[in-house]
Amino acid sequence: MTPTDTLRPVFTETFPQAMDAGVLYISIPYRTCGHLCCCGCGYEVVTPLSPAQWSLTYDGESTSLTPSIGNWSLPCQSHYWIRNGRVRWARRYSPAEIDQNRNRDGRLLAVHDTRDPQPNDGEGSAAVSGSGTVRRLTREPPTAMPDK
Repeated sequence: MTPTDTLRPVFTETFPQAMDAGVLYISIPYRTCGHLCCCGCGYEVVTPLSPAQWSLTYDGESTSLTPSIGNWSLPCQSHYWIRNGRVRWARRYSPAEIDQNRNRDGRLLAVHDTRDPQPNDGEGSAAVSGSGTVRRLTREPPTAMPDK
């Protein structure tokens, strides 16, 4: 496979059995994104959406994920940003930097896990907030129009 320089958003409940290159799959119900590694190695990359992990911004056409994607566990160890649907390559991290990054991520997850999460029970709908994290929205039923 060849490296990918753009990712097209596809909103879906679940990911397909085989992901397509150049597609960022976004599952709002599962608060997760997935794509094939942009280096072209073919490995699947899954990015959970949460305040302690990744946040997603969708502008109606393209998507951005924050922070960067550091595939430290993959053989390629690729590192890139997804900004406005484009892949922006980042420098390689040293083994010490990877360890520091993993430790920081572990601390953030530990703090986040001590909070009481809001479950998504399937009622209402989910949307991406202005800050990029997935937030649950409830929708009031429409009111009846008065007879004329």
